[in-house]
Amino acid sequence: MSSGGGSKAVLAALGANLGIAVIKFVAFAVTGSSSMLAEGVHSVVDSGNQVLLLVGAKRSQRRATPEHPFGYGRDRYVYGFLVALMLFSAGGLFALYEGIEKIIHPHHLDEVAVALIVLAVAIGLESFSLRTAIHESRELKGEDGWLAFIRHAKIPDLPVVLLEDVAALTGLVLALAGVGLAALTDNAVWDGIGTTGIGVLLICVACLLVVETKSLLLGESASPEALIAIEANLVGPGVDRIIHLRTMHLGPEELLVAAKLAIPPGSSIEQISASIDAAEARVRAAVPAARVIYIEPDLFVDRPDEDLTARTSP
Repeated sequence: MSSGGGSKAVLAALGANLGIAVIKFVAFAVTGSSSMLAEGVHSVVDSGNQVLLLVGAKRSQRRATPEHPFGYGRDRYVYGFLVALMLFSAGGLFALYEGIEKIIHPHHLDEVAVALIVLAVAIGLESFSLRTAIHESRELKGEDGWLAFIRHAKIPDLPVVLLEDVAALTGLVLALAGVGLAALTDNAVWDGIGTTGIGVLLICVACLLVVETKSLLLGESASPEALIAIEANLVGPGVDRIIHLRTMHLGPEELLVAAKLAIPPGSSIEQISASIDAAEARVRAAVPAARVIYIEPDLFVDRPDEDLTARTSP
């Protein structure tokens, strides 16, 4: 898994959101539309989120230290979690408040044509950002569906950008509907309803991101495909079977593998050492992300309380 694609998608989203934020705020100043204000704040929050993702990716590359011997790979998960919290608080709650306020105290819209033009341009820019994120995600997605990819991806950047872009496009459609209905009916309450819809949408997306990034922070196991490859390569000359196996992601591109292996009875220290070294080499060749491997040699005894399964729940 390479983070290069993730960074490209994040940069594309950052550039699009900065440009969109400027034109949305200009449109808000001209029209007084609460939908445009909510969308402007949404774009600013999204821009801040992309900066956080880039900072997290940079900080995760720091070398391991005595205080953090397994490195800083999980920094990307921490910053992904912060993105979810920002989207919830600064984006969703603000839009919800603004929408309810405009429903209670509707404000007549001026220069509706300006808002509609701005929304059309914003939809085009967001579509470009989403197209880039989809293109960069295809290789990592494999045969998984998009929802499965978002749930199982170990690199948080691409799922975050995908969800943000989908939410942004949906929010723009809601804003377009709110502004359009407000103009057609001469009732500005529709603008507030559209803004409220944007707030609810952002809160739902933020909650989904919180759940997924929390799971990554707690430590997820290797993917089923990687787990099968690890199992297949641990067993070999001098290794009879796997007694138990545990895996955990230390970061998007770094995997911890801990295993207890059954060694043939009567093996010498030299033979055991050679067998373990060979097993580690096979696993690293098959799964490059398996950078930290701990193997305990043992004799296989069928104990009722021993975990004999090699798999861990993904």
